[in-house]
Amino acid sequence: MAHDHTNGCSDCGNLSRRDFVRSVGGAALAVGAGSLSGSLYAAPSAKSAAETVAAELHGSLTEAQKKMVAFGFDHPLRKKISANWAITKPTIGGDFYTAEQRVLIDKVVRGMMSEDGYDRVMQQMEDDNGGFSEYHIALFGEPGKGKGGFEFELTGRHLTLRADGNSVEGAAFGGPIVYGHGLSNPKKQLYYYQTQAADKVFKSLDPKQAAAASIGKEPKETAVLLSGKKGSFPGINVGELSKDQQQLVMATIKTVLNPYRAEDVKEALNVLKAGGGLKTLNMAFYTAADLDNDKVWDVWRLEGPTWVSFFRGAPHVHAYINVGLKNV
Repeated sequence: MAHDHTNGCSDCGNLSRRDFVRSVGGAALAVGAGSLSGSLYAAPSAKSAAETVAAELHGSLTEAQKKMVAFGFDHPLRKKISANWAITKPTIGGDFYTAEQRVLIDKVVRGMMSEDGYDRVMQQMEDDNGGFSEYHIALFGEPGKGKGGFEFELTGRHLTLRADGNSVEGAAFGGPIVYGHGLSNPKKQLYYYQTQAADKVFKSLDPKQAAAASIGKEPKETAVLLSGKKGSFPGINVGELSKDQQQLVMATIKTVLNPYRAEDVKEALNVLKAGGGLKTLNMAFYTAADLDNDKVWDVWRLEGPTWVSFFRGAPHVHAYINVGLKNV
């Protein structure tokens, strides 16, 4: 059963990020350092850095722990999309996990992110919910070939991260992911640089294009399931833009993907290409919300047959990425 907490849970340990880092520092030697940089393959695999450590974490769990945080690969929890939920009750920093297991969890997250992305996500967790120690994980399936898939998932306030070793072929990240930041001042949000990239697209549009790209009220934020080739997408079609404008759209896409490891980025771009490429996307700017009344639109969306990235920057950031040949 999912536990929908907004600020951690009362029965979990109160371990700050500084305390957490201090506590795992001594345990790191027992686990081993290892390289956490993503490989340059087109998609992650069971041998990728994050997945290798996730398998080690799974193997370290007691039977009692598995009953709380390990599930079959097709469990419905794996398919839930939310910007604010606890996938399981235990927090990373509570006494449910050993110090060595906390190190492993941190290593999985490092392996899923770029260096900059790891720093941002750790800061976001600190700002929004008291730190990494207050977040939650689940493991789906069994590691190893021929066992029906295996996925690590971390959730909490403004965050869902996944590592699945390409268990679901053609689904970048293993399914929809979520990120965000709770600050209401857009210029202080950790992901404002993404809105700045999108704003360069909008400012490049002529009046007719801008009118086509401008939409009033945004859709339900969790409406990020893929529509496929028969879908109808809001905003202006990227194929109608000039080459220079299309380059700005691609720069926005790469900015959105920047926090994640190279393997996931390459897979996401390959899936986009397989779905028809950049020209199949539409880009929409939702003008009902403008935090500073500066016409730098805080809510925007890129969507096509195999791609949805929705950035809801007002009143604070809730953002979603779903890239795949079909829904997970």
